[in-house]
Amino acid sequence: MPPPVPSPSRRVARILRTSLFAQVACALVLGVVVGKLWPGVATDLQPLGDGFTRLIKTIISPLVFCVVVVGIAKAGDLKAFGRIGLKALIWFEVASTLALLIGLLAANVVRPGSGMHVDPATLDASAVDAKTGGGSLPTTTEFVVHSLPTSFVGAFAENSLLQVLVLACLVGAALLHLGHTKVPKVLPAIEQAQEIIFAIVGFVMRLAPIAVFGAMAVLIGNYGLGVIETYGKLIILCYAAAALFVTLLAVALRLVTGLSLWKFLRYIREELLLALGTASTESVMPRVMQKLRRAGAREDAVGLVLPTGYSFNLDGASLYLSIGTLFIAQAVGVDLSLSQQVTVILVLMLTSKGMAGIPGSAFLALSATASSLGAIPAGAVALLLGVDRIMDSMRVVTNLLGNCVAVFAVSRWEGALDVELAKRVLDGEVVAGAEEEPAEPEATEGAASPAGQVSPAPSVSRSGSVGPEAAGGAPVVVVPPRFGKEPASGNS
Repeated sequence: MPPPVPSPSRRVARILRTSLFAQVACALVLGVVVGKLWPGVATDLQPLGDGFTRLIKTIISPLVFCVVVVGIAKAGDLKAFGRIGLKALIWFEVASTLALLIGLLAANVVRPGSGMHVDPATLDASAVDAKTGGGSLPTTTEFVVHSLPTSFVGAFAENSLLQVLVLACLVGAALLHLGHTKVPKVLPAIEQAQEIIFAIVGFVMRLAPIAVFGAMAVLIGNYGLGVIETYGKLIILCYAAAALFVTLLAVALRLVTGLSLWKFLRYIREELLLALGTASTESVMPRVMQKLRRAGAREDAVGLVLPTGYSFNLDGASLYLSIGTLFIAQAVGVDLSLSQQVTVILVLMLTSKGMAGIPGSAFLALSATASSLGAIPAGAVALLLGVDRIMDSMRVVTNLLGNCVAVFAVSRWEGALDVELAKRVLDGEVVAGAEEEPAEPEATEGAASPAGQVSPAPSVSRSGSVGPEAAGGAPVVVVPPRFGKEPASGNS
């Protein structure tokens, strides 16, 4: 007798209970409704999004440290790690420069600021200072020096990813130098700490829908939907340029690795929606690192490329800055020559690096670009104050996808990507990090799994708990890492 088919209401209830994607999507829509109908109440919901982001930030630095140290130790080759870093920087520079060129081309063709005839004298330049907190972008020397830690604990306390990366490289190199015989318990301990951190990520992710609801309600409550009408042309242009750039990323990923970006989008759909709702790539970084590792990218590549990209590969920000610079110039009636636009690219290539973590960094970069040209009044940057928050979603999603593609491309370039495993994971043949709640097992206890199917990293349920089975009761096939040497007493 076939099992009874559940009613539509029960199916919907199950989806909402088990699918993080559905929960976040509903929270996003509900946040928009609350922000529109009760803007006064919505602005008081800021702590919901801020609290979630703070919780995620507390585990980013320890997670990056553990992943990088374990990756270097298992790869067994410090030179390979150095090559990964060099290739990542080359990829970052090419990708961010391409984003700048696409932005300039789009702004020249569409001209979103033409016809506005804004008088710069009517703009409040002090509002930009309030947005940036009177800060400034670091010089190249300051950026390099600041990436070196002054103390081991200080790097973690300040949540400085570059400093944590430096420390992780030093610890990983020391483990390789000493060997497993002299320090046999250190690597297994770090691996176990890594598993604890991933479990914490699962607990925190339960709060993701609440964070998205609060963040979206605050956005709509503060700015309303009217800003979309005022800056409609600019907003559409930025999102269209981002779509074009993502399409080029898809082509590059297919050519370099043979993987499909659209299947990858489906694979990380929960993380994308969360980044879209909270306007923060940091909120999804731990989960994305976990999924990239399970999709065949080697641990050292994931641990180095993804966190470094947060400072060096801001593709979405590059698009926005180039379009925003020309929008401001067109709005105040300044026609930039070809040489001036080349200057814009060169300046933004420098100022777009090291923006991460600096309040109002986009306005600081725009102000620096305007000052270098000498033709655009500095106060004209205030034109973008009303639309900047709307652009956050475009920036964070484009940044996230750009860095994920960089991980796959650099891993493939270095031979640190299991392409067959990646294809199986993206096709759904191998369940990795499944978001569905495990169903009740139908098989009898003690049933042996097929030979050779080792599960060193079982599937993770929506709550982050570890389980041996995916939804539906089918055994999960999790392929162990195929790179490097496994320590005799370690846990993978």
